[in-house]
Amino acid sequence: MIGQSPAFLEMLRYIEKMARCDAPVLIEGETGTGKELVARAIHYGGARSESPFIPVNCGAIPDALIENELFGHKRGAYTDAQSDDPGLITHARHGTLFLDEVDALSSKAQIVLLRFLQDQQYRPLGGAQILSADVRVIVASNVNLTRLAEQGAFRLDLLFRLKIMYLKLPPLRERQGDAALLANHFLQMCAQRFGYGDKTLHPDTLAWFEQYYWPGNIRELENLICREYLLEDSAVIRIKAPQFNVTERRSGKDRRQSTLTSEAFNAAKNHAIAKFEQCYLAEALAKAQGNVTKAAKLAGKERRAFGKLLKKYSLDKSLYYH
Repeated sequence: MIGQSPAFLEMLRYIEKMARCDAPVLIEGETGTGKELVARAIHYGGARSESPFIPVNCGAIPDALIENELFGHKRGAYTDAQSDDPGLITHARHGTLFLDEVDALSSKAQIVLLRFLQDQQYRPLGGAQILSADVRVIVASNVNLTRLAEQGAFRLDLLFRLKIMYLKLPPLRERQGDAALLANHFLQMCAQRFGYGDKTLHPDTLAWFEQYYWPGNIRELENLICREYLLEDSAVIRIKAPQFNVTERRSGKDRRQSTLTSEAFNAAKNHAIAKFEQCYLAEALAKAQGNVTKAAKLAGKERRAFGKLLKKYSLDKSLYYH
């Protein structure tokens, strides 16, 4: 997990707290924000780290098979049951069961999950014995489950069971400076994987990275960097900004107009200056590959003054080393 923006650091603090307890966790966030990665961080940072982490995509489980997938079956439970199958809950024993896209569960599947969460007891299909599970459940959704519950599309009692601990992941556009860090990390990964040598991003590219809306978030950024690394022959990668303007549009509203109604002039001005400074510092460090002296020269500032700005925005130069 890579980042140094205030939103990212706040997320890390919540992850550390959630790892110390053993309650169910609901993770919400847009597509590509790293929900499974966060779930793994919670698991491996806690007391269950030596036990299995079992990820399940709820959208890929047919409604008729939900009980079989979760609880398993005994031989002869149905026509094709040629042998015992322990099920995902048994596989996750003493560990964590991660249910991604939990909003995709049908009404029947939600009842099945609710019944299990009430006492963590279950019975395999065709079995006579009631079994107890020692499993931590973490679920994730890219839609607002509370809103779904209000609309009657998700059981409210199940939501209460799942939302004991709650974490909303920030989208990439709200993580100032992190796009450049992540992009450089993905470039290093591509160099190691494909062996086409080290490459860097042009400052103009890094500049629009901070202004772009990133509808696909980190996954979109990773795919973009991978594609451009493979296609670009030179050592400096320059990517054109998207033709369509998604930066200023959000839910059909102009973000600049919303700023005028929610912030006083001075507050909006200070926010814009801080955003510019963070972006500029990150670009300079990235171009200088973490060398503060070189970055200060590129920015036309004294090293001491440049260092103070880095400290002001908690920018870690080591994250820019190649």
